[in-house]
Amino acid sequence: MPVVSAFLVPGSPLPLLKPDNLPWGRLAAAYQRAGRALAASRPDAVLLYSTQWYAVLDEQWLTRRKSAGVHVDDNWHEHGEMKFDIASDTELAHACVAASARIGVHARGVNYDGFPIDSGTISACALMGIGTSALPLVAASNNLYHSPEQTEKLGALAAACADDQGKRVAVVGVGELSSVAFSDQIELGADRISDPEHDKWNQRVLQLIESGDVPQLRRVLPDFAKEARADMGFKHFYWILGALQGRFAGARVHGYGPLYGSGGAVVEFTL
Repeated sequence: MPVVSAFLVPGSPLPLLKPDNLPWGRLAAAYQRAGRALAASRPDAVLLYSTQWYAVLDEQWLTRRKSAGVHVDDNWHEHGEMKFDIASDTELAHACVAASARIGVHARGVNYDGFPIDSGTISACALMGIGTSALPLVAASNNLYHSPEQTEKLGALAAACADDQGKRVAVVGVGELSSVAFSDQIELGADRISDPEHDKWNQRVLQLIESGDVPQLRRVLPDFAKEARADMGFKHFYWILGALQGRFAGARVHGYGPLYGSGGAVVEFTL
């Protein structure tokens, strides 16, 4: 199997933009620990799926060799700008575009200056030290009409394309657990999961991931998506699961906490 490491990380930019706020700073530190573990696995490229890169008509893959600029998050603009300079493995990305038809998905590459890279991808790159010339990305979009099962097939396809090219890859799924943020202003230092039941669901799913119990996860996740409003149906986890051929031995949770009411976790999978 070409996958040498795999990680689930938050998509919120708050740990990057305001790590001095203790709840978010803990997640930023966890993010950085995961980045060191990723680098230690010595991948040739990183397969990344962010729930915040929305697509509608096609499955989009980032095929621009260098994407650079300044991004301002739609929700958290008051906390500052996010500069990015992201390198892509264009050879592998083009292979994923070409292979997508094999699973019944119409795909195309994205290669133009000024393309709006999303907050989740930028945060993952900045906090994990990826998207560099030494650790280039293969970034896939979140097609809003794709089911979790289709997303799992995309993860498997990306890993298979890497295998065809003889490349070692890390896999990163970017997104939240529960996704219900506070709608009113809160004291940032007292941030918490917005609903205690969502907190229970988040922790239950994290415990199952830690145990490596994939069959039970498959049974529970549809209810998790519904009851805890999991971010985009938790499709970023299915991306990882697909790349791992549906199995992993367990996981280590580097950090779990609130992101203005939503639930965020940094998880390193044991392969």
